Amino acid sequence: MALASATRATADDEVLPWVKAELSYLAPTAERPRTYTYDPPPGLPRSTAVNEPHTVAIEDARPILPRLSLDEQGFSLVPHASAVRDFYDEAEVKAVYYPEAERLLQALTGADRVHVFDSTVRRRVPGAEDRLAGQPRQPVPRVHVDHTERSGPQRVRELLPEEAERLLGGRVQIINLWRPIRGPLRDMPLAVADARTVRPEQLVASDLVYEHRVGETYGVTFDPAHRWYYFPLMQADEVLLLKCYDSRNDGRARFTPHTAFADPTTPAGASPRESIELRALVFHAA
Repeated sequence: MALASATRATADDEVLPWVKAELSYLAPTAERPRTYTYDPPPGLPRSTAVNEPHTVAIEDARPILPRLSLDEQGFSLVPHASAVRDFYDEAEVKAVYYPEAERLLQALTGADRVHVFDSTVRRRVPGAEDRLAGQPRQPVPRVHVDHTERSGPQRVRELLPEEAERLLGGRVQIINLWRPIRGPLRDMPLAVADARTVRPEQLVASDLVYEHRVGETYGVTFDPAHRWYYFPLMQADEVLLLKCYDSRNDGRARFTPHTAFADPTTPAGASPRESIELRALVFHAA
C-alpha cells in the first residue's frame, strides 16, 4: 500500500510524502462556542460550534523525526513498549500504564514531577457519534487543542489544590501521550499541526460543559499557512507526544492543534481505529 499520494518540499527543501485530506476547522464566529458533553437543557443545541471543512496536505513526519521536538513543533514520536496486557481494563491502565507514562515523560523532559490525570480509550464505530451513552468514545474529527491559557492552570488548581500555587510558580506543561492499541494503524490516524505555523488569534477559546464543571478548549480557525503532519502505520509500541499547554511564553511551542482524519490511502476493510490517550501535568521547579 502506498503511504501517500505525492511528495512536497519542506522548508529545508526536503521532499516528504503527503496525503490530501479534509479537516474540520472552526468557522469564524462572534459567539463563544459552547459544547455540552451530555444532553443539553431543553431548547439548547449540543454544540454551537460550526465546522468548516478545508482540504489540506498532511505530510509524513517519519523522515524528519530526528528534528521534531515538543518545544519546536509541539509534537514528537518515541518508541515505548508497555507491559499493559489489556488497555480496555481501566484498573490495569491506572496501575501499570500511568506509572510507565510518568517515567517516560520525566526521562524525556527532565521534569521534576509528572502527574497523569486522565485517560481515554477510543474505538471507532462507523457512523457513531462521540459521547453517546453505552457507546465507546469515538475519534474526534475536528481541529482542536485540549487546553488553553486559562484551563491549563485551572486543571492544576482542580487536581492538586493544596500544592497548586507552588507548582504554578514554576514551569507547567500538559502533554498528551497517544498510541494505537492495535497496529499498524490505518484507520482515522491523528494529524498534528506544527505549532509554529498557528497564530494565537486563530485559537478560539470554547466552553466544554460537563455536568459538574466547565472546561475550556481551543477551536482553531483556518489558515493555509498551517503545516500538518502524521505518522503513517503507527504501531502499538509507538507513542505520539503532543504538547497541549506550556506556561512558558518565550517563543517555544505552547498549544498543538490536532485532529483525527480520514486517510484517503486507507484500504477497504481496514480495522477500525483503537487508541488510548493519556493526559499529564509536567512540572519543572522555578
